[in-house]
Amino acid sequence: MMNNASRRVRSLTPNSLPEGERDEVSLREFCSKAVPQPSLRINEIFHSLQGETSRVGLPTVFIRLTGCPLRCNYCDTSYAFQEGETLTLTEILDKVAQFHAHYVTVTGGEPLAQKNCLPLLQRLCDAGYSVSLETGGSMDISKVDPRVSRILDIKTPGSGEAEKNRWENLDLLTSQDEVKFVLCGEEDYRWAKQVLKEKRIADRCPVLLSASQGQLEPTRLAEWMLRDNLPVRLQIQLHRLLWGEGRGK
Repeated sequence: MMNNASRRVRSLTPNSLPEGERDEVSLREFCSKAVPQPSLRINEIFHSLQGETSRVGLPTVFIRLTGCPLRCNYCDTSYAFQEGETLTLTEILDKVAQFHAHYVTVTGGEPLAQKNCLPLLQRLCDAGYSVSLETGGSMDISKVDPRVSRILDIKTPGSGEAEKNRWENLDLLTSQDEVKFVLCGEEDYRWAKQVLKEKRIADRCPVLLSASQGQLEPTRLAEWMLRDNLPVRLQIQLHRLLWGEGRGK
């Protein structure tokens, strides 16, 4: 017995189309109608300058996924915990293409909390974009497409989520990846310095230190870094300097 889904798929065969239209129907269009596509819950897609990492200042399309299993006390994107709309991968790529950008960052929330983030990253790379992924460090990164630059957070005690760090991820990092610490005070700084020494993270990839907004002055962090001659980079959020706290920038 044929179910409704089978009838719908069979009704979309190319021979069912008028003869004049057959050559106009692309394989992509046919497949998108016949087979349900993977989808993701998307909070926002926007074009801005990259405000963080070694790509700072580059025009970039940001794809912010909805949802996050962490609740860091300094989180500045809590609106992404629930808000969003469901889009197929093709719809997402179509929106990205409208900005004619070369760089794409997939962020959150925690993008890896949605399983279809992985095929999205692959599709973006296949389309020729230079792709980076911003992940909170609690999810497995082993299946991320190797063409993607993985920006991995290590949560400090001050974040309230240090126990969620997935330390196994460090063994997967390459020179194209980056590690980021957001520091809430001097105790976090000392903790991060010890982690850097024990794990030898700077030997694997670039390391970024960032001062939590309203908790630590970047000037103080800069002075500590100079005093200790750490092999890391100070990160100041460019987008906040340019546009403040507004969304979509």
